[in-house]
Amino acid sequence: MPRKRSVALTDGELPLMRVLWEKGRATVGEVVDGIGGPHKPVYNTVLTMLRILEHKEYVTHGKSGRAFVYMPIIDRSQARRSAVRHLLDRFFDNSPSLLVLNLLQQGDVDPREIERLRELIGQSQQERR
Repeated sequence: MPRKRSVALTDGELPLMRVLWEKGRATVGEVVDGIGGPHKPVYNTVLTMLRILEHKEYVTHGKSGRAFVYMPIIDRSQARRSAVRHLLDRFFDNSPSLLVLNLLQQGDVDPREIERLRELIGQSQQERR
């Protein structure tokens, strides 16, 4: 039986999307050049992954001369929301509080981030009144 297609970005797709979010639009070669690190994918791999991203409706393409130019359809914040929903569903029984509690229990949260969370919770409570 074939593997179920992931609607979330995979570890391999995320670097490509980061390049597209940064540049706004890029050819396959520009995406390859924009990916740093020791495990830089080759042109054909990036082309295949961009086609998969297009099928998943994360990117679209147009033509510029003879080259295809790829552009993101969704922005970074939409992808983050999708990833968090996926994480909540898979590991935290759709409970945002379980996720936040788990993060806070790790013990490596910056005190300034905890203070920012307190402010956001306070604002949220005031808005509900």
